[in-house]
Parts: sequence; C-alpha cells; structure tokens
Amino acid sequence: MFKKVSGTKDILPEEAVIWQRLEEISRNTFALYNFREIRPPLIEEAALFNRSLGEGTEIVQKQMFLVHNKNEAYALRPEGTASIVRAYIENNLNKTNGFVKLYYIGPMFRLERPQKGRLRQFHHIGCEAIGSPDPGLDIEIITLADNLLRNFSIEGYTIKINSLGCRPDKKKLVDSLRQGLKAKLERLCPECVIRFETNPLRILDCKNDACKEVVAGLNISDTYLCPDCREHFNKVKAGLDFLKISYAISPRLVRGLDYYTGTVFEITQKDLGAQDAIGAGGRYNNLVQELGGEQAGAIGFAFGAERLLLAQNKNINIPDGNLVYLITLGEPAKLEGLKVLDELRRNGVPCDTNYEDKSLKGAMRKANDLNSRFVLIIGDNEIEKGTITLKDMRSGEQKEVKTKDILKEIK
Repeated sequence: MFKKVSGTKDILPEEAVIWQRLEEISRNTFALYNFREIRPPLIEEAALFNRSLGEGTEIVQKQMFLVHNKNEAYALRPEGTASIVRAYIENNLNKTNGFVKLYYIGPMFRLERPQKGRLRQFHHIGCEAIGSPDPGLDIEIITLADNLLRNFSIEGYTIKINSLGCRPDKKKLVDSLRQGLKAKLERLCPECVIRFETNPLRILDCKNDACKEVVAGLNISDTYLCPDCREHFNKVKAGLDFLKISYAISPRLVRGLDYYTGTVFEITQKDLGAQDAIGAGGRYNNLVQELGGEQAGAIGFAFGAERLLLAQNKNINIPDGNLVYLITLGEPAKLEGLKVLDELRRNGVPCDTNYEDKSLKGAMRKANDLNSRFVLIIGDNEIEKGTITLKDMRSGEQKEVKTKDILKEIK
C-alpha cells in the first residue's frame, strides 16, 4: 500500500471546508486593501532563491527541493517573495502598473524534519506591496496582518517589530554581533559557529538553549540605525500607536533571509509551543534591483496556513450548508429525480442524491451527515400526485409541494 510522502498531509473534505473558508476570508480582507491575486508557478530556477535568500541561509543550504534536468537546476519554491519579485520584473509590472499590491495563496516546499506545525509541503497566505518606500505602507501592511488574524478568529497573538535599517546599518549590526559573540563561540551550537561566519543574524533565531542564553546576554540596541532609518521606524511606530495596534519592540528580531532591510515583524501565538510563529514579514527595498529590476521599495508578509489553523482559539465560522438532498424510492422515482436534480443545478441550487441504495431511514441519516438544508422525497405516491415531499432539516417541518413549484419553494 502506498502512503503519503513524509512531511505532507492529505486535506480531506471535512477539513477542506475550513481551508476554503480561510481562503475566502483572506481574499475578502485583501480586497479591502486593494490587493490583487497573483499565481506564480510552483517551480523556479534554483538560482533565484540562491540569489534572493542568500547562499548562507538554511533554506538554500539544506531545505530546498531541487530538480535537476541536464545542466539546469530548478527548485520547488520554499517561499513566495522571490517568485513574486521575479514575476514583477519579468512581466514589467513596474512599467504597466507602477506601484502594485499583490497577494498569493498556495503551497511551499522545504526539505526539513517534519514536526507539529512544520511540514515539507505547507501553505502560505501572503502579500507583497512593491514600488514605495513610504512608512505609511509599513503601517498598512502590519495593520492588514492584524486584521487578517482578527478575521481568522485568532486570539492571544503578539506582533513583534524591529528595524534592520538600510544596507550600511545592517552591516553595522552584523559587525556588532560578531564583536559581541567572538568571545563566546565555544558556547554556541555547531551550526551557530558556522553561522558566525556566514550569517550571524541567524544566531539570534537559534532554538538551542545554550545559544539562546548567549543571545540573551548580548547588549543589542538600535544605535546602528542611521537618522533616516530611525525616522522611518519612528513614523511606523507612531502610526501603529495612532491606530491602537498593539505591538512589542523586539531588538533581537532580525529575520534570517538576506533580502530583509528596514522594518521587520513577526507574529507569534502563545499556545503553539516552540514553533510559535504564525507569520512574519518586512521590507526588502533592494531585492527588486538585485534580481535585475529598477530600485523599488517593497514590503510583504506571509502566514503559514497550517499554523493559523493550529492557533485558532475558536473555530472559523463556517456558514450553514444549503445542500438539497434528494431521496428516491423505486425505479420510476429515480428517473423523475434526474429531472429534478438537473433543474435545481441549472438554477444554482447545490444538490445530491442517494446512490448507495440505502433505505429511507439510512438515506435520511446520510442527508443529516451532509448537513443538508432540505430533503426531497419522491416515491410512487408523489409521482401519482405530481408532488414532492419537502422536509426542512432545521425546523423539522415536512410538507408536500407541487413538482413545478419546488424550485420556488426552496429558493
């Protein structure tokens, strides 16, 4: 018997309803902010991620699903931002649209050890706004993330924010980290010893207890920020304060991907344990230019859909079903039922029928299991009188309706 690949998950019909609702809420919320959907391919040139994420990142070094075809190397996308920026440049969106606001919903892939809230195929709900360095855009993006979480019925989350500043500022931060960690290398885990040379910012994200203890002892302040970056971040904080968006300043929040500059943020939820991040994002003002486009300020974020579902304190509200379930008794009734089903479907009414030869009692149980709104029953008596028995599954009321009037009665 074949089994699913480790780190993947079957989303069964009962769960798919919840996923559909999550996606519906996302699309409706993004529309309020004038974001439009983009659907880039699942597979890209591996070099795109090597360049954008950084050769020293764990994603590039260990976690990419690679596909080799002769002399070409492709990768299943491990995140969405690089693909969106590539599409923005390749399709000349800067020339045809100027400033753009895009959102995406879909699977991502990382070759890592599967655990709760961390799969090898997972799903992101994310957005990117490209073409403006305005701090007002930072405020909007963080507010949008906050509104999404509220609409997802998620509580108990914390929005952590920081600023990495511009390129020179970020270099100052990296140099300061190396200076502070130099005498403590023997206390770091083997991976962080490597990170010290390749990407010291990632040490601040390490989950190893010894490394966390070392990081806690570092004196990290915002002295690396230049006046312009400090002013930008102050405006972001002032805007969030004005809108009464709750946040916490987190000096150790750096985001490990190379493309981040300026404002960065992460959203955690207290009930998720060690893997407590449900979403994160930030500015990447240099990435468009680095990938071959013109200089463009940009910011975005992504939520892990699986993490969102784990973080829910109460279920997402699923609207009551409106399915009509037809029960036919006997062969003549089956033929009559075909016409009824066809008419309902042509008029936009979702419906189904019993294909399992269940008894009336068993078919009623099936209708109940499917959360049907109405049940229609056709038997010999109904055919003779030109009627259909209609049962309202909410009120329990049952009555006979003329066959020609059934559509009007249901609607």
